[in-house]
Amino acid sequence: MNFSLDEFSLKGKVALVTGGSRGIGKAIAVGLANAGADVALASRKLPDLEEVAKEIKKAGRKSLAVAAHVGRLEEISNLVTKVQEEFGKIDILVNNAATNPTMDQAIDVDERAWDSIMNLNLKGLFFLSQAVARVMRKQGGGNIINVA
Repeated sequence: MNFSLDEFSLKGKVALVTGGSRGIGKAIAVGLANAGADVALASRKLPDLEEVAKEIKKAGRKSLAVAAHVGRLEEISNLVTKVQEEFGKIDILVNNAATNPTMDQAIDVDERAWDSIMNLNLKGLFFLSQAVARVMRKQGGGNIINVA
């Protein structure tokens, strides 16, 4: 079976990308939009997200920028609600947001830094996935992609 990227389409799909304001997250968000998806972007700083959202809109797709710290449960709930209100569904979640408050070697990481890393990188990923999976279950499916 031959596969061509020209045949690949996400038209009609809605993606939510965390950490979507720069780097890998931005590249993923723009790539999803180029494949036809409408894209909701989340990170802690709204101005950077709004720039990526403008880029996606220029490509002819809908986009929504939401400032959200995915390590905070109340912000996860607000994020999912806003995406549903704007697009009516979530087909794809890309958990890309991550943090590392220290550049120490693992042997030198203290408890405060460890707790910060675990809160966003694992707790946030889990509870955002859980919230979006509830949406996906109601709509009959979807895909969750974790970037590690």
